[in-house]
Amino acid sequence: MNNKFLILQNLRAPLTDPEAWAIAEAEKKLRRAGLRACRMSLFRKSIDARRKNAIVYLCSVAAELEGFPESFPDEKTLAALDAIPLVRADFSPSPGASSLAAPPAVVGFGPCGMFAALALAERGYRPMVFERGGDVAFRERAVARFYQERLLSPECNIQFGEGGAGTFSDGKLVTRKNDRFCAYVLERLVEFGAPRDILVNARPHIGSDLLKRIVTNFASHIEALGGKIHYHTRVEAFRPMSGGGIALCVGPDEIPAGAVVLAVGHSARDTYEYLYKNRFALQPKAFSVGVRIEHRAEAINRAMYGEAAELLPPAEYNLSRVIGERGVYSFCMCPGGEVVAAASEEGGVVTNGMSLHARDGANSNAALAVSVLPSDYGEDPMAAVAFQRNLERAAFAAGGGRYAAPVSTVGDFLAGRSGSEPTAVLPTYMGGAYALADLAALLPPFVTSMLRTGIMDFGGKIRGFDDPRALLTGVETRTSAPLRILRGESREAGALPGLYPCGEGAGYAGGIMSAAVDGLRTAAAIIERYCPLEKTDS
Repeated sequence: MNNKFLILQNLRAPLTDPEAWAIAEAEKKLRRAGLRACRMSLFRKSIDARRKNAIVYLCSVAAELEGFPESFPDEKTLAALDAIPLVRADFSPSPGASSLAAPPAVVGFGPCGMFAALALAERGYRPMVFERGGDVAFRERAVARFYQERLLSPECNIQFGEGGAGTFSDGKLVTRKNDRFCAYVLERLVEFGAPRDILVNARPHIGSDLLKRIVTNFASHIEALGGKIHYHTRVEAFRPMSGGGIALCVGPDEIPAGAVVLAVGHSARDTYEYLYKNRFALQPKAFSVGVRIEHRAEAINRAMYGEAAELLPPAEYNLSRVIGERGVYSFCMCPGGEVVAAASEEGGVVTNGMSLHARDGANSNAALAVSVLPSDYGEDPMAAVAFQRNLERAAFAAGGGRYAAPVSTVGDFLAGRSGSEPTAVLPTYMGGAYALADLAALLPPFVTSMLRTGIMDFGGKIRGFDDPRALLTGVETRTSAPLRILRGESREAGALPGLYPCGEGAGYAGGIMSAAVDGLRTAAAIIERYCPLEKTDS
C-alpha cells in the first residue's frame, strides 16, 4: 500500500458549518482507531433530504495519515471506519516510439476535443484543432442574432462552436466517485477558471457564464503550447494517405494529419451521413426524446427542502420510472435556469436547458425524456437521425415558424387538451417565443403515454411536480447521440486506421465529464503509440 490518504465516508453534518463539523467527526473516528492525521480536508458534500424535518449534509473527509506506512489501517479497520483509500488524480501516459507522419488533428472542440487537444499539446504533439463554429465571442453574437432576428447559423450556434454544446448549458459535472480521470478533469477545470467548490460538491456545476471564460482559457493554453485552432472550418471527408496518416478534406484543400481524434458531438449529422455512405461501421442505439418541464424555482426548492430551503442552494432532482424496456426520466435539470433554443438545422425547433453559476432565475427546468429503442425507428442508424429531425420539424410547424416553441401547461397535457395560457409559470424559451399547442399531436403515442405516466408518478415523489400550471416546452431531441461509431480495442475506426471516434458524438459519452474522460483516454492511446513531434522532427 503506497497511499497514505484515506477518505472517511458518510459523515452526517448539520446545515451550518458542515465542513468543520465533518472534519472534527473524522478526527474522532481516526483517534478511536488509534490513527492520527497530519492534514484533513473536506472531500465531498451532498444534501441528504430524505427526511424533510431532518435534512443534513452527507460528507466525506480526506485524511493524510501520520506514521505512514506502518500505520495504514487493514481491511477490517477500514470497514469499521467506513473509509476507503483515496485515488489520486492522475493522467500520465508514456510516449510511444512510432513517428507521426504529420501533427495529429482533433475534429471538434467540445469537452471531448478540448481535453484530447490539451493532453496532446502538453506533451509536445502540437495538435491541429478543427472547429466548424466560431470562438466564444463569435458564438455569443451568433446566438444573440438568432434570438433577436430569428436568423439561425447552421455552422455556429448553441450546438457548434468553441466549447461545444456544453458552453451554453448548466455545466453539470456528473462524476464517478473517487475516479482518477474524473478527479483530473475537475482539477484542470479549476486551473482554467472553474470555482474550487466543484472539487467538493457531489453534484458540481459551473454555469454557462463561467464556462465561456474557461473554454477561452483552454484554447489560449493549447495554442501557447504550439497547437493551432482553426475556427469556421468544417472537415467534410477523410482519406488515407499513401505515406501514412489521414488527409482531412476541407473545401478544396487536403490537410495531412498523423492521427485524427473525431470528437464532433451528437449534432454533426452531416458527419454521420458521410460515414454511413462510406461504409464506416455505425450501430443504431437507444436514445431519448421528450420535452422540457418548468416550475417556479421556489416551489421546487420548498418541495425538496421544506423550511430548510432558505439555508440550502437551489434544489436539484433526479427522477425516473421504468416500465418494461422503456423508461421516462428527468435529465439535465437546471435549477434557476432557462429553456434555450438549441436548433442547429434550419426549420427545426430543439430545446435544451441552461443555468448561470448563481442559478438564481425564477424558474427551474429539466428535460423529461422517454426511451426510444432501435425497434421504434427500424434498426437503421440514419433512421434514428430522421426520427429526431421529424420531431424537430413538427415542433417548428406547431410553433408557427420563426423558431417559436410549442408550449402546453401540464394540466392541458394530462387532460388531452390545449389552449390554456401560462399563468403562475411563464415560459423562458427564447425570451417567451412560444405558441400554445397540443404536444400529444407532435409526439409519438408511446412518448406521450410515458410522459403522462412519468409526470403523475413524479408528482407523488415531489409535491407539486404535476401542478397543472407547470409548463411543457417541446421538443427535446438531443439528449444523446442516436448511434454509435464503432471502434476497436485500439479505439480506431475499423474502416480507417488512425481515425479515433470518441466522445458524445461517437456514442461513447453522455455529458461534459464522460466526454472529457473519453477524450483523455483517446489522447492517451495516441500518445502511447507515437512519440512527440519534437522527437520526430529531430
